[in-house]
Amino acid sequence: MVNYSLFKEDSIKGRYVTLAQLQNHFFSKIRSEAIYIGKSVKGENIPAFQFGHGKFKVLMWSQMHGNESTTTKAVCDMIHFLQSEDVLAKHILSKCSITVVPILNPDGAEVYTRINHNEVDLNRDAKDRTQPESQALRKLFKKIHPQYCFNLHDQRTLFSAGNTQKPATVSFLSPSSNVERDITPTREAAMKLIVAMNYDLQELIPGQVGRYDDGFNENCTGDSFQTTGTPTILFEAGHYAEDYEREKTREYIFHALIKGLQTIADNQVNEFSTNDYFKIPENRKLFFDVVVWHANKVNPKFKEGVKVGIRFKEVLIDDKIEFIPEIAEKGTLEGYFGHKLIECIDSKDFGFSSKDKKVLELLQNFDV
Repeated sequence: MVNYSLFKEDSIKGRYVTLAQLQNHFFSKIRSEAIYIGKSVKGENIPAFQFGHGKFKVLMWSQMHGNESTTTKAVCDMIHFLQSEDVLAKHILSKCSITVVPILNPDGAEVYTRINHNEVDLNRDAKDRTQPESQALRKLFKKIHPQYCFNLHDQRTLFSAGNTQKPATVSFLSPSSNVERDITPTREAAMKLIVAMNYDLQELIPGQVGRYDDGFNENCTGDSFQTTGTPTILFEAGHYAEDYEREKTREYIFHALIKGLQTIADNQVNEFSTNDYFKIPENRKLFFDVVVWHANKVNPKFKEGVKVGIRFKEVLIDDKIEFIPEIAEKGTLEGYFGHKLIECIDSKDFGFSSKDKKVLELLQNFDV
């Protein structure tokens, strides 16, 4: 497995990643010339970069949702690797032609929102393509005629890998291409490639890979591209313990990207089994960011014995993402888990981190 520490792009970090940051700190390091595939609603040029000269064409795009930046960081790491003297990198580039769109939704990235400047979710605009960003991606897709597409996203911290107390740190989906969810040859190829990536990830994060529900939605980009006969894979970067900046998760996405490209380059996709795809547990929404027991110890307005489930809202403040706690649920919370558990005896149990202090303040100020 590749030594990730050699290729992490340290100039890009944290949750707030914008096109301006990439332009100022990273694009000058790319030896491939930018290809501008279109403009955003606000007129930002959307760049793509091409690597390699092989027969297998791969198209990948990140930050279709502006507030989903982990895969963008991993893409920067991947580019760093592909431009290195590593033997595997040279092999991949000899067999693959890779086109990368680091940020498809620069307007959304700038203000840290899922939607674009017209308040449209680009991942629900694949059929009508009302937005310039959607049109730019489809035009690029038609120009390249890729054999594989990687659709790169982030997922919320609430997802577990199946009905377990393990977070879905990475999730995948081979989208359906019809309402019946038939396993077409296209879907099958995407499933097998996911299995290849999952094998490597299980060595790094055993039990922390999930699979998304495959209900068909013709408005979703992955489903739409899958329908054209192009194997398309949804990547979802999720939570790793105490990694709210998602610097560890970016590493696992990096390894998945490299394994996926290596499997394509080696023409080994068909050596894997779709049966193993369905062994990957489906995502469940079983996590809170914090679960507090005995909250009545810091505020008597909570009933004795009640557990409080708290989830963080991500808010952009002064070019930094702040995690603001909100009470999501109160009760027995049976069957649910917390990324952090606080068994409250008194206020000292909350620790001294900024997140802990905000949680304590939230509970103390709670009113029925």
